[in-house]
Amino acid sequence: MKRPLIILLSLCLIAVGAYLTFSKWAIRHETLALFDTTRNRAIAIDIAVRWDTEMKADAGMAVLPVAIISHGNTVKNTEYSFLANVFAARGYLVASIQHDLPTDAPLMTTPGSLYVGRLHVYERGEKNILFAIRELKKIKPNADYQHLTLVGHSNGGDISMFFAQQHPELVRRVVTLDNLRVPFVTSGAAKILSFRSKDPHFKTDPGVLPDPKVAKEAGIDIVQTGAQHTEMSDRGPQSVKERIQATLDQFLSETTASNLAPVAKRPRIGDPRAMGP
Repeated sequence: MKRPLIILLSLCLIAVGAYLTFSKWAIRHETLALFDTTRNRAIAIDIAVRWDTEMKADAGMAVLPVAIISHGNTVKNTEYSFLANVFAARGYLVASIQHDLPTDAPLMTTPGSLYVGRLHVYERGEKNILFAIRELKKIKPNADYQHLTLVGHSNGGDISMFFAQQHPELVRRVVTLDNLRVPFVTSGAAKILSFRSKDPHFKTDPGVLPDPKVAKEAGIDIVQTGAQHTEMSDRGPQSVKERIQATLDQFLSETTASNLAPVAKRPRIGDPRAMGP
């Protein structure tokens, strides 16, 4: 039984290697330096897109699916190319948003208190994503901004899950890498894949991960990587990144055929805006 699994994993890793080679010449990266005048805030967005799919979309011959990547605390938005390239190779328009600025206050959390010290960070991230979508519509109108795939590491994963809670009608998939604070959306409205670390220094808050039975019913895939929390970016070892890429690619393959109908169903978790300490 182990031999077929080893062969399958090897094939997945070979496919990921092909993606990386492909990305060196087929994927275009561009940094957009934008400014939100309503909040007096600079927002940088790193764009990744395949040349051929971009040309088709610009000619009105295709509609690009959209993936939004949110970085972890103290990690830059440009440090997730190993994820952006997987999406871009599949024809996505990928937007990696820089949520934090040097002038922002340090990220703080009161132990045992959900959202205390961080709710404003999630709300700021939500506004950043909405602003990015509005600006991208002007630049790349032939893209599907009604069925987003949200991707985030650590605090960026919490921002992604928070956005999915507040705007379920816009979210088709959520991929998190060790988000620790915001409880999972368990309505089943969006397909969810979450990579978890094995790190004694980064503990998931109680109530964030769904009960295994609830996760199964909601179609939530939780993958234990055995990696360290801080290894889930471009800074991590190649072996960790390749395993994540292979699983992510499989997840995208299995959900490609999903219906693109808007989701009106609200999540079954409480709104953190109403939560106290």
